[in-house]
Amino acid sequence: MPGYATRKLSVDIGSRQWKIRALSDTRQYADPNGEAEQVGICSASWSLFGQLWPASKALARAVKRIDVEGRRIIELGCGLGLPSLVLQSRGADVTASDRHPLSESFLDYNATLNSVPLLSYLDLDWDDENIATTAGQFDVIIGSDILYEPNHAQMLVGLINRLATPKAKVLITCPGRGYRNRFSRLLKTSGFDLTETAVPFKATEPLPYRGRLLCYRRAL
Repeated sequence: MPGYATRKLSVDIGSRQWKIRALSDTRQYADPNGEAEQVGICSASWSLFGQLWPASKALARAVKRIDVEGRRIIELGCGLGLPSLVLQSRGADVTASDRHPLSESFLDYNATLNSVPLLSYLDLDWDDENIATTAGQFDVIIGSDILYEPNHAQMLVGLINRLATPKAKVLITCPGRGYRNRFSRLLKTSGFDLTETAVPFKATEPLPYRGRLLCYRRAL
């Protein structure tokens, strides 16, 4: 037994139904070798990577439509990796990244479960000043609900500045968190212009939508 319980979920993205293995609930915790603790993941947040969040589904629907031809793409904080899996199924050059020690194994399992080739995966420390040396740069950077801590805005802008090509696109789904405004202001100083769209994160969600699709573009 791995020390945690899982379940399989079904989610429709476009015309395709995806099967996703997730943790059974948010009360799971199993870190026998202290790997999560070493990278700053506490018991309270350990299980969060293993949930299929509405923001991830919204991002998966968004990347179903983007142009992938000739573009390197990276997903930040991928968790279970649904958006990256959708991109991989489209033949995109996509790298999934996270810090959780179980994220890669769940990602591989879900790729196999959906008959999708295994993805490139990066154990990504957002504070790594030399990440571009090892990972290179990316034309498209995506993430879902990654602005939930006060320090995430500044940390992410620094990471994006290291990872983004001169002409880049950043696509983030946010469930209405206040930190997105600071993130947008900081990213604008790096030349990124924002187009913000209110989107439903659940099919039954009434207007006005709290969720946002944040699309940042930087031209040459």
